[in-house]
Amino acid sequence: MELYVGKRRSECWPHIFAIAEGAYQGMQNSGCNQSILITGESGAGKTENTKKVISYFATICSSGKRKEGEASLEDKIVQTNPVLEAWGNAKTVRNDNSSRFGKFIRIHFNSQGKLSGADMVVYLLEKSRLTYQQPLERCYHAFYNLMSDHVPDLKEKCLLTNDILDYWYVSQGKLTVPSIDDREDMQFADEAFDILGFSEEEKYNVFKNTACMMHMGNMTKDFVPVGKEEQAEIKDDSNAQKVAILAGIDPEWMITYFCKPKLKVGTEWVSKGNTCSYAASSVAGIARAIYERSFRIVVEKCNETLCDPTMKKVSYIGVLDIAGFEIFDYNGFEQICINYVNEKLQQFFNQHMFTLEQEEYVREGLDWANVDFGMDLQKCIDMFEKPMAFLAIFEEESLFPKASDATFTEKLMTNMLGKWPNFAKPNPRPDPDAHFAVIHYAATVSYNLTGWLEKNKDPLNDTIVEMIKNGSNSLMIACFADHPGQPLEAPKDAPERKKKGGGKTVSSYFKGQLDDLMVTLYKTEPHFIRCVVPNTHKQPGGVESGLVMHQYQCNGVLAGIAICRAGFPNKMTYPEFKGRYNILAAKLVAKAKNDKAAASGLLELIKLDKEKYRCGHTKVFFRAGILGFMEEVREDRIGSVLAWLQAGARGKASRMAFKKLQDQKLSLYCCQRALRTRKIATTWKWMELWMAIKPNLKCTQFSKYKADFENKIALAEANIGTALEDRSKVQKIHDTLMASKNEIKNALDGGGSAVQDIIDKTIRIENMATDVEKQVADVEKRVKGEAQQKQTLDQQMNKVNSQVAQIQGEVSTLESALVASEQERSVKDDQITTLREEIAHQSDMIAKLAKEKKSVGDNKQKSEEDIQAMEDKCNHLSKVKGKLEQALDEAEDALEREKKVRNDVEKTKRKIEGDLKLVQEAVGDLERVKTELNQGVARKEKEYQALAAKIEDEGSLGNKYQKQIKELQARLEEVDEELQIERSNRSKAEKSRSILKKDIEDIAARLEEAGANTSTQVELNKKREAELARLKGELDESNIAHEGILAGVRMKHNNTMSDLGEQIDGLNGAKNKAEKDKAGLERDLADARANLEDGVKSKAELDRTGKLLQGSIVDNHQKLDEIARSLNEADSSKKRLQVENQDLNRQIEELENAIASMNKNKVSLSTQVEDTKKLADSESKDRSSLLTKYKHLSTDLETLRDQIENTHLQKSDLMKALSKAQSEIQLWRSRYETEGLGRVEELEAGNFKLKARVGEAEETVGSLQTKISNVEKSKNRIAQELEELAMDYERAHAAAIIVEKRAMNFDKVVGEWQIKAADIASELEASHTECRNYSSELFRVKAAQEEAIEQLDIVKRENKNLADEIKDLLDQLGDGGRSIHELDKQRRRLEVEKEELQAALEEAEGALEQEENKVMRAQLELAQAKQEIDRRVAEKEEEFENTRKNHARAIDSLNASFESEQRAKGEALRIKKKLEGTINELEIALDHANKANAEGMKAIKRYQGQMRDTIQAFEAESRVRQQVAEQVGIAERKSAALAGEMDESRALLDSAERSKHQLDVELGDARSSINEMQSINSKEMAAKRGLEGALHTCQAELDALLQAAKNSEQKSKHAMVDAARLADELRAEQDHTNSESRAKRSLESQFGEMETRLADAEETAIRSGKAAMTKLEMRIRELEVELGNTQAHTSECMKGYQRTERKVKELIFSQEEDHKNQDRMSELANKLQQKIKTYKQQIEEAEEIAALNLAKFRKAQQELEETEDRAKLADNTMTDIRMTRAGSFL
Repeated sequence: MELYVGKRRSECWPHIFAIAEGAYQGMQNSGCNQSILITGESGAGKTENTKKVISYFATICSSGKRKEGEASLEDKIVQTNPVLEAWGNAKTVRNDNSSRFGKFIRIHFNSQGKLSGADMVVYLLEKSRLTYQQPLERCYHAFYNLMSDHVPDLKEKCLLTNDILDYWYVSQGKLTVPSIDDREDMQFADEAFDILGFSEEEKYNVFKNTACMMHMGNMTKDFVPVGKEEQAEIKDDSNAQKVAILAGIDPEWMITYFCKPKLKVGTEWVSKGNTCSYAASSVAGIARAIYERSFRIVVEKCNETLCDPTMKKVSYIGVLDIAGFEIFDYNGFEQICINYVNEKLQQFFNQHMFTLEQEEYVREGLDWANVDFGMDLQKCIDMFEKPMAFLAIFEEESLFPKASDATFTEKLMTNMLGKWPNFAKPNPRPDPDAHFAVIHYAATVSYNLTGWLEKNKDPLNDTIVEMIKNGSNSLMIACFADHPGQPLEAPKDAPERKKKGGGKTVSSYFKGQLDDLMVTLYKTEPHFIRCVVPNTHKQPGGVESGLVMHQYQCNGVLAGIAICRAGFPNKMTYPEFKGRYNILAAKLVAKAKNDKAAASGLLELIKLDKEKYRCGHTKVFFRAGILGFMEEVREDRIGSVLAWLQAGARGKASRMAFKKLQDQKLSLYCCQRALRTRKIATTWKWMELWMAIKPNLKCTQFSKYKADFENKIALAEANIGTALEDRSKVQKIHDTLMASKNEIKNALDGGGSAVQDIIDKTIRIENMATDVEKQVADVEKRVKGEAQQKQTLDQQMNKVNSQVAQIQGEVSTLESALVASEQERSVKDDQITTLREEIAHQSDMIAKLAKEKKSVGDNKQKSEEDIQAMEDKCNHLSKVKGKLEQALDEAEDALEREKKVRNDVEKTKRKIEGDLKLVQEAVGDLERVKTELNQGVARKEKEYQALAAKIEDEGSLGNKYQKQIKELQARLEEVDEELQIERSNRSKAEKSRSILKKDIEDIAARLEEAGANTSTQVELNKKREAELARLKGELDESNIAHEGILAGVRMKHNNTMSDLGEQIDGLNGAKNKAEKDKAGLERDLADARANLEDGVKSKAELDRTGKLLQGSIVDNHQKLDEIARSLNEADSSKKRLQVENQDLNRQIEELENAIASMNKNKVSLSTQVEDTKKLADSESKDRSSLLTKYKHLSTDLETLRDQIENTHLQKSDLMKALSKAQSEIQLWRSRYETEGLGRVEELEAGNFKLKARVGEAEETVGSLQTKISNVEKSKNRIAQELEELAMDYERAHAAAIIVEKRAMNFDKVVGEWQIKAADIASELEASHTECRNYSSELFRVKAAQEEAIEQLDIVKRENKNLADEIKDLLDQLGDGGRSIHELDKQRRRLEVEKEELQAALEEAEGALEQEENKVMRAQLELAQAKQEIDRRVAEKEEEFENTRKNHARAIDSLNASFESEQRAKGEALRIKKKLEGTINELEIALDHANKANAEGMKAIKRYQGQMRDTIQAFEAESRVRQQVAEQVGIAERKSAALAGEMDESRALLDSAERSKHQLDVELGDARSSINEMQSINSKEMAAKRGLEGALHTCQAELDALLQAAKNSEQKSKHAMVDAARLADELRAEQDHTNSESRAKRSLESQFGEMETRLADAEETAIRSGKAAMTKLEMRIRELEVELGNTQAHTSECMKGYQRTERKVKELIFSQEEDHKNQDRMSELANKLQQKIKTYKQQIEEAEEIAALNLAKFRKAQQELEETEDRAKLADNTMTDIRMTRAGSFL
């Protein structure tokens, strides 16, 4: 399997594993579900291939997770096969292990590509085989497995005998199959039940139900006819007793109910007597039902165990194994169902392979003419599925009570023969009793329909079923749980229940299953495996070419080869082509504009014929064999490049060698030259002279000079101590002198620096004095500027005074108007009384103010003023309330957002908790695995101890035999010559041993290569998993983005729904036109159905002409499903809206009346609006005048503010200069007292000057301060006036805005009502036209319906006449009255006419049924529509009345507000003059309050900043704590994993040590035997030397084993230190096992030698006596037994080692997966932390906004309180003014 993991099909040999790997890669890459369809004839190997595919997925996709004490998921998936094969497979004529049912197994995978579960669906178990088998066939394997005696107590519990012939149901055919071992199969099935999680009770219940069916077969033979009516009775009830015991029911009642079942006639129960045949068939029906339902329950239990709900299932791969095409001598109901399924599957294959292949050519833009390969099977499928076709007739006959096989045959022949080309007469050769034949795609099959109706009905004895349901066998109760049975008493207070799937036959159930299967297959990506039968005689290696070619033709293989030859089977995408063949033309590919141009240019460059390839839009297509040519060209190109590289490398190497030789040659020349010069110098006179002079030169006396200098150095080193002491003394004297010198110098420098400091200070003071003079000059300039500004301010004050005088004049005029208004006051007292009733809540305030007044008249004026003030306050409060409501709405919105965010956070938290639970479960699974391994190690240790005890026993026996061998030592003297022969044999054995060593080394090398390949595969898996993790993260982000988009879409949808609701509210009112819309609805339905009929007809025509379009339909099937859903939703919404629209159209008349009344209201309101507009115009004029005044005053205020700011700046500058001057004065004074005694007079003069200047500066500062105070007073007064004007302006502006808003709102309301009225009128006209059209269409449809009925009657009459004519013609044919030619012509003509009439009849019947259905549906929909219309009209009337009342209230409130605003305008002018005096004081208080508020806000901000800092610090600490906790958890998990690995390695070490000890024991035994042989052969020196040599070799091998053991111990110590080196230790253990195997082989060779020696000894012992010979034979046998035991032991050790190695690899792989999961979880946690940070930031921002809103609210509240205080003060001042005026008048 490892050869195919991660590889493409082109990279490895063809095998079924390659198909499975392709499906797995397709699922991983595309994310689509895959399916593998394994098809072929019966006996071709479909079931075996299915098992291979399942085992492949279970091996390579193992999840590694399993609970303690349970089998893994992959083991469960594999172990379903033995159970299903035992209870679902049987021997047929062609196949010994044929699946007699179909199954579709879905293997589920998670996002990482690991197994996460499986389930299966079972199709059409062949039940007829249970009660009848042909002579060469056998029943299901389960019956024969039960009789195999594998489970000891099974036969006793199932009451079975030892002979299968005792049970005739299962012994009608063959009893044994040579290729099947029933005992072994029973063992596998029993183990599979345990692995799949069946309890003992469930398992034995399955066995009991199976055995019960066997006993029921014997029970059918026990029925005996009694009496004249031949009623069935049982004389011998032994078989019935066994059946009753196994079923858990009463045997007597069971016998009576089989013989006399109960029937309900009316309200009474009646017993019906059965004949023997009926009773036997009833027992057979119950037996078949028990077996089938038990089989389905077993499958459901398997699905429960294979499907783990805790594991995520992302995608699946389905494996379809269904019975292949079958042609037998006798073909019954099961065969036609199987062949019908194969027709559907072959059609699916044709559509996917041929149609899609050619459509790909067209889609890629190739010049291709579609080719029909004759593989369309739709006609045969239509023959089964169409109305009035085979299955419809079969269903009708099955449900007809008096139908029989003869009537069924007659109906098939009359309705189908001649009309369907695939329906034919039977061929009498294989089965002379066959009734009809079907021309399938594979062959023509004749079918015998005897008993089909009973099989399709599948009747059961309800009385027996009721007994079983009330019995004690839990599995049988579960089998018939969905069957209603036959309750004797109806349950109280329970409605009548229908039988589940009432009237459903086997064929309809099977067709529904098949339709679901085809829908599932069309939604997957299919992969096809075609199984072929090589021969019909089951001969290995035998091939029947005709049979194979026929299967190829039926399977579509030949057509596939044809399309490959005619088309372009090899295809490659442009990136792949470019990457592989870029080497052929790299420059051309680099310069190409796109990939297509590059590919076409490259192919033209290599001069490839254009007929051999085509360039599509995305792929390059090649004809068959061209890719091989491309590979040859590429290999030639690569060879040329490699040759060029090799030539360059060889040239470089040869040049380097030449350079080396050249250097050697030059060095030889140099040596020769030196030798020549040496030889010449020996005879050269000048050289002799030089040699004579050289000893006298100084350069030759270097040693002499060296000795002199060394002596001098020694003297210096001896005197260096005294020299250092003298130097230290002199240094001390020098230091004291330098210190005194420095002191004198510092004293001199200090006196001069003091004088210099004084001079510098005086200079600095003079400079400062000049600076002060300059500053004084600047101050004087500023004073002049201030004086000028003061003059300008005086002028402005004069202007303001003049304006004040004008205002006072206006006040006087207003006072005169006030007197007039007081005269009018008496007239409006009545209105005041009405207003007092409306403002009862203000009476307390008026009472308090009335106590403070002196007179009743003043109290009246005060109350009026208070009323006006309170109205202003109410307006102001309403504004504040609106602002606060807005703020509250914003805060609520923010809260809702925060709630949504918190909900999202909680969802993510739940997801993370779920993931954590999964991780914890995985850790628990690992711990369970660890405990299981420990238990296995303990078991192995016990086994090893038992084996050691056995070995000790065998050693004692060996000692006994050794004593016997010592007795034979005297007889071994004659073995010398034979020992020499043994030496030669030994040399040969050593040669063979060396050869075996070489083979072992080769095998080890191959194993290392395989290990390297596995490591590379693991790395590839890691990369893929990393990519999957990245994709998963992107997918999570995209999911989050999509959720946001969905939230937006939902908001839009809610808005649109609210708009639609408003529109519907506007259009509610028409109730009386529901009956008129009936015709319209009927017309819509008739049109839709007519369109549907036309579509059906057009579909039939298109099916005939457009076969190639079906492939594209399959490709786009999923898209069409989605579009169909959206269209259905749109149609449903459209229909709903149409119904609602029609309902609303009925309400138009009432709306017209309402519109008339609203028009009247509109006229009255328009007059009111005109009045309000006039008032608004006057208000706008007043507002404009106030705005101009406000702008002038604001400009003046800004200029005054600028001036005041300048004065403040100047004042601050002067104060700074003054402070500097005072500080300098203090400095001068201190310096004068300390240092300035020498220049006292000069400093005093400067001091007088400075004092004079300071005095002048103080005077100027005082004058400026007075000016500033005056300016501030004027500023405050002007600011007060401005604020008064601003208050007046705001009031007037607010009133004008309110009036404008109300007018605009009223205009909007009027416009909306006009638009609604126009829409309603247009819709009313449209509804009238539609009603007329609907009525006309209704009459037309009724007329067409009557015509169709008349035509139907005519067609029926003609059909009867034609039938009579056909009968006459048939009679004439029998008589032979006419010629054959004329009869054929007439027959064809009549058949054509009959078909046309039949088609017309069917169409008319269909139309009639459709029209009746339409009428019924229309009546139901009309009734529902009426109810909904009445309900909605009532609701809308109530809503309309409420809206009318609300509008009336709004109009009244508008009138009241207009009147109040008019009064407010008059009173505003009065209050304006009253509040002028008090506003100044209030402004001062407001400034103080604002300052206090600002300080409070600053403190709040400061506290908020501190809170933020603390919160951030807390969050940082919490994050750090979480990170530390996560790290601790990760470290704990790592430590636990390492501890588990350490335990495993220790267990492995213990096992290795035990095996080593065993080998030591065996070696000790071998040594003792060798020593004994040495003692035996002590007389012969030659024999002794040979034995000593053998001993030495054994000792060497023992040393090697000990060395290997030491190496393994060292490696185990390394493994205990670092668990990551586990793989290396495993290799070391492999080496250790190899060495042990070598030792075993050496021991085996020694045993062989011993055997040969013993044989020789036996030959010698024959001479002496037979007794010694028998002893030696016994010894040889014992040694052989010991050898076999040791071999078995070593093989068990090897198996255990391989198992542990496999488990270790699985644990390593699961550990890596856990690490990856932890990394993913950490990434998710980081992302969530980031999200939480953002959410916290948003929360903080929301809190800040809330705090700001609270601050604004408090500020507004303070302002309101201040305004109330101002109003109170203004009232007090007004009362004082009035009092003074009253006193002046008096």
